[in-house]
Amino acid sequence: MSRILTVLLMLCVFAAACTGTDNQDQVMSSENASLKEVYLQPKEHQEYTQEITLSAIGDILIHSPVYKDAKGEDGYDFLPMLEKVRPYLEQPTITIANQETMIGGEELGLSTYPSFNSPHEVGDALKEVGVDVVTIANNHTLDRGEEAVQNAIEHWETIDMMYTGSYKDQEDREKVRVYETGEGVSVAFLSYTYGTNGIPVPEGKDFLVNLIDKEWMESEIDKAKELADAVILSLHFGNEYERYPDDTQKDLVQFAADQGVHAVIGHHPHVLQPMEWVTGKNDNETLVVYSLGNFLSNQQGLYKRIGGITNFSIKKTEKGDRVDIEVHSPEFMPTYVTFDANQTNYRVVPMNQLTNEELSGAKSHYEEIKAHMSQWMPELEFIEE
Repeated sequence: MSRILTVLLMLCVFAAACTGTDNQDQVMSSENASLKEVYLQPKEHQEYTQEITLSAIGDILIHSPVYKDAKGEDGYDFLPMLEKVRPYLEQPTITIANQETMIGGEELGLSTYPSFNSPHEVGDALKEVGVDVVTIANNHTLDRGEEAVQNAIEHWETIDMMYTGSYKDQEDREKVRVYETGEGVSVAFLSYTYGTNGIPVPEGKDFLVNLIDKEWMESEIDKAKELADAVILSLHFGNEYERYPDDTQKDLVQFAADQGVHAVIGHHPHVLQPMEWVTGKNDNETLVVYSLGNFLSNQQGLYKRIGGITNFSIKKTEKGDRVDIEVHSPEFMPTYVTFDANQTNYRVVPMNQLTNEELSGAKSHYEEIKAHMSQWMPELEFIEE
């Protein structure tokens, strides 16, 4: 009898063990199914987002009083002129500047208006304060001929600065400038000018300067869109000292928006022109700054001494085979060039930091500039840190 009970007891224990294993297997199977559902989720349902910030500044226009003020025993030092805005240029992922004057170097003889040639050290200072890309297609590109262009490009390459709009040869011109960021968003930079102050482009050397030509621009924009996530177009256009864009500017900006350019940065008027969104033919929105004014120069008069820093974000969203690029959150910081009565001690200063000693009625002028820049973009934020 005891032997029968023992056998029955053993059978019960075995049955319980089997049931427990089945339950455990069911739990593990359920967990594995959930994990498999996550990891084998169809690609088109997965979404990845990367984002960068981009900053742009206006004309670096080096008149003789500016480079004479930078002159020292061991060369030229432009850094003190930019120290107050340095933090705002270093912070963005990419910062772009319009280098209005060729940095052909002292060996060619420095000169100013109407035929500019600037020290190499201008480039060194821009690099030091956080500038990553320079646009060099403008009406002064050919002021001192091909030698100045080649000297400048050699120095830009020496300091590892990306340049666009003027090139050393045709092969160089055909390479679209694409800035690869560590954040997974790539940006192409294109630059063109309305002309070169009547100086003819040497025959067979169109590579020396990009002139505005819609057919050529369209082909380059198409190429840039294939190579980069976002396309930024710099245009040297408009009328000098006019505070609003003319019809030619508006037409070119609409053309750019229709081609799918993500942002247009304007130069040449030497004064600020407003910002706005322009809708392209595919309902895309293009961010436009018609003119960023002078960032560093010796031009006189209130509005010619006011420039600015524009910031915006570029967001890349990938979902399956679809990639969406969104430009958003534009910001602006008005800046002002201060200098002493004897044309020394040049400084680029955020306008909201100006005292009445530096600019009489500083606060009211600052508020006027804010209203001017945001009149077509009421949501524009201003950097006031």
